[in-house]
Amino acid sequence: MTTPNPEQDRLLDHSYDGIQEFDNPLPRWWVWIFWACIAFAAVYGLVPNNPLRGPGRMVEYNAALAEAARLHPPEAEMSEAALLALTSDAKTVAAGKQLFVTTCAACHRPDGGGLIGPNLTDDYWLHGGTIAEIHHTIVNGVLDKGMPNWGKMLKPEQVTAAAVYVWSLHGTNPPNPKEPQGVLVPREK
Repeated sequence: MTTPNPEQDRLLDHSYDGIQEFDNPLPRWWVWIFWACIAFAAVYGLVPNNPLRGPGRMVEYNAALAEAARLHPPEAEMSEAALLALTSDAKTVAAGKQLFVTTCAACHRPDGGGLIGPNLTDDYWLHGGTIAEIHHTIVNGVLDKGMPNWGKMLKPEQVTAAAVYVWSLHGTNPPNPKEPQGVLVPREK
């Protein structure tokens, strides 16, 4: 007489490549968690304004943009009066001169007389001759003429110092300046 084999009872009737499949059910707790996950996913996906979802990715993205703009405001155009007040500050003019010599002199010459770029010492201006317009031109550049937008490469105080120094170059009469270009914008004394 043979003893019954309990393992033999758990073998399934079908076989693949001569191998019989063993019936090994999952634990009940795992099955319950599986069905609970399916139910949770259905509720999570189908219920509108689900509090578990949060405000949504676009709302969070816009809030992050607003926070970044608050922490790092884009450089606003300085007022004409604020720029003109800085023209009498010797430290700002000296910082502007040093920056001009290192970054701008390649196109405008160290004395501002103009090489590739225009003469910055006369009354003729291509993109506006007020100090606010000079500041705006430095910040945004003139890309179609090869002048980079220095507002993205320099600190705001450096851009302001450069604009103040360019303003101070007016009437310095360098030797062999480039011919006048642009529109006559006489400076009021």
